[in-house]
Amino acid sequence: MAIAPTPGARLTYERAGSGPALLHIGGTGGDLRRPPHPLAWPGAKRFDQVAYDHRGLGRSIARDPEAQPTMADFAGDALALADHLGWERFALIGVSFGGMVAQEVAIRAGDRVTRIVLACTSSGGAGGSSAPLHEILMRPRAERDAAMVELIDTRTREDARLRAEFAVLLAAVPEPDDRARRGLMAQLEARRHHDTWSRLPGIAAPTLVAAGRHDALAPLANSSALAGAIPNARLEIFDGGHAFLSQDPRAWPAIAEFLGAA
Repeated sequence: MAIAPTPGARLTYERAGSGPALLHIGGTGGDLRRPPHPLAWPGAKRFDQVAYDHRGLGRSIARDPEAQPTMADFAGDALALADHLGWERFALIGVSFGGMVAQEVAIRAGDRVTRIVLACTSSGGAGGSSAPLHEILMRPRAERDAAMVELIDTRTREDARLRAEFAVLLAAVPEPDDRARRGLMAQLEARRHHDTWSRLPGIAAPTLVAAGRHDALAPLANSSALAGAIPNARLEIFDGGHAFLSQDPRAWPAIAEFLGAA
């Protein structure tokens, strides 16, 4: 574990592997102390990869816990971390909320970004928004988890075994403490206003948009829209839902191959 001071936060990050620089931007409510670990995927060791906790979450601390960050602020955190690491150019993996942040990073500092993977995410605006977690996560836990199971994978509506598996995984996620709850609320509020749609043509880096066929949290139509709006992008669809990265064994090798391409 290491700490990067940024204008808006003290970011906790972890680093592993060797090779081209790769910044992994995680999703809503993420915490590096909880599995699956973003640095432990097939092919990860081929890259000098860094993953971090967003401000106010995990072990990262927002400098002003009462301030409401924007998506641009979250992108600023990512860029400040890259500066701290001495990375002039780097590739990006953005997963879910992290994919939204990655879009902002690529639009804001595209000359620094070599390749981008946008996984199970959305552009907002006319390209479609991901499910309204700012509403869903405020429900009582049993109601919230039941809704999330169906959003994570639409097959759970018919597949009792799969539904039970996801229910167990969600039940194991601890309730956030007061500090983490503030960080989560700030993250959800920024997410609610995410809209890069009209600016996506400004992303120049080769982009892989990776989607789960059965994802209702970030629907496949949103990924199709992203791939169509980014000039140098392609869409690849995997067998799974919002968790397709752990459901389809083809996913990580395909991502590693894309990121490793010259």
